Amino acid sequence: MRNFRTLNVYNQAIAFATEIYQITESFPIKEKYGLCSQLQRAAVSIPSNIAEGSSRRTAIDFARFLDIALGSAFELETQLTIAHNIDYLNNETLQKLIEELNSIQKQTNQLRKKILE
Repeated sequence: MRNFRTLNVYNQAIAFATEIYQITESFPIKEKYGLCSQLQRAAVSIPSNIAEGSSRRTAIDFARFLDIALGSAFELETQLTIAHNIDYLNNETLQKLIEELNSIQKQTNQLRKKILE
């Protein structure tokens, strides 16, 4: 079993999910069960799958959960773009979030490659 708490990507993903919750607080109330919920669930899925995958016995199983985390990250990127397109996020905020998310995506992919070596 691996200690996911020591993984930089896990900690960065936790911070990012927290940031998504804070940002969605400013979204219109009509989005509470729509885009807010989707953004929050995708954001929480990233560190959750890293943590769950770390408990798996084989590297292949861990890699599968990292694939799911990556899928959630790309889903989240799409949802952030939609939020921007409907004026819930300004350009500056979108760019900042995308940069942070791209870093998480790259680290997750690198971790996946490393554990499969």
